[in-house]
Amino acid sequence: MNSPERIPGQTLPITRLSSVAADFQERLKTMLAIDSEQDESISQTVKAILKDVQKRGDAAVLEYTARFDRVSAKSMQQLEMPVAELKAAFESLSPQHREALVAAAKRIRIFHEAQRQESWSMGDEHGNQLGQRISALDRVGLYVPGGKAAYPSSVLMNALPAKVAGVPEVIMVVPTPGGERNALVLAAAHLAGVDRVFAIGGAQAVAALAYGTASVPAVDKIVGPGNAYVAEAKRQVFGKVGIDMIAGPSEILVICDGKTNPDWIAMDLFSQAEHDEMAQSILLTPDAAYIDAVQESIDRLLPDMPRRAVIETSLRNRGILIQTRNLEEACEIASQIAPEHLEVSTADPEQWVGRIRHAGAIFLGRYASESIGDYCAGPNHVLPTMQTARFSSPLGVYDFQKRTSLINVSEQGAQVLGRVASALAWGEHLPAHARAAEMRLKD
Repeated sequence: MNSPERIPGQTLPITRLSSVAADFQERLKTMLAIDSEQDESISQTVKAILKDVQKRGDAAVLEYTARFDRVSAKSMQQLEMPVAELKAAFESLSPQHREALVAAAKRIRIFHEAQRQESWSMGDEHGNQLGQRISALDRVGLYVPGGKAAYPSSVLMNALPAKVAGVPEVIMVVPTPGGERNALVLAAAHLAGVDRVFAIGGAQAVAALAYGTASVPAVDKIVGPGNAYVAEAKRQVFGKVGIDMIAGPSEILVICDGKTNPDWIAMDLFSQAEHDEMAQSILLTPDAAYIDAVQESIDRLLPDMPRRAVIETSLRNRGILIQTRNLEEACEIASQIAPEHLEVSTADPEQWVGRIRHAGAIFLGRYASESIGDYCAGPNHVLPTMQTARFSSPLGVYDFQKRTSLINVSEQGAQVLGRVASALAWGEHLPAHARAAEMRLKD
């Protein structure tokens, strides 16, 4: 919904909380709550689309693409973008955009190369060899949003870890409403080494990736953000294929000692609020006067923001300015919130890191704006939301690798381990298990 028009100079009402208030935890919980129940109509629509694509394949995808994206094509070949088109898009960019993409891709690749896991093995005193084989997934599907906005950064953040992991084939799908193809997105696909790109989107694209069609090969895992229909489609195909996560609205939490330029903090809060009206921006500080200063910066800077209406609605409905007793308590509350992005904007940020148990990504120091992490710092910007940082991690190379256990039992080892297995199998009333182990015993 759109927020009511404000009078110039008027203060934007943003929820203020104090950690000393008796009802603080109750009010904080209310502000953090978000309706996670999926709209039943969306669920049913997605279910029907998935079933239709599974049954009719390319024909269904073509029909939905014509209906939802206003792109008419007689065959899927018309919707597949040749590799040459991706390269041409890269070469067509302005020097500024081309150099920025190359610089970001280089940093993202270098960071993720450090995440790559290797196979290993170990032996024991009985001559048994145990180990773990690390191997890449065979084929991955990457969903890239189209329509309202284009996200070349999402292409880099999703495709590069897959390629670093050794995935042989990355299939990208991206909706092109009205047939409009974004050069930056295609250029990023070229840089990241994406193998095939289809101009399709929505639940039908997720279905094509999950089940496969005559033209779109089935993948092993689907990653990348999308709208409510895409998220629900990913939820419904999970199990048939792997998925990265079901992402919620974007979040930022800033812990500040009150010494950072308040304009910087206001803009950092804007940076997430501008994503959509449900995004959440939170400030934690022990300095009450600093909250006033940030509020003043918000009111002064907001009128000049192109996405003012979205930012205003987000801050009005879900923004929170919290005064804490001290920075120690701020870290404790931040861990409770477990935000997607957490900025520690203090004089000595490293001293607080150990106190923060849960966050998708932590930005340290006054100069570490979250936006740098979104584009080019190197670590992945695909992060857990809605407090799932308590048990989830950022997207990484490990999401595109799988582990296989290797067990080589020697004759001597079978004499020892067989007796252990036999005893436990009989205890579980599984005689075939027990006999299989016992048959390899010498006496």
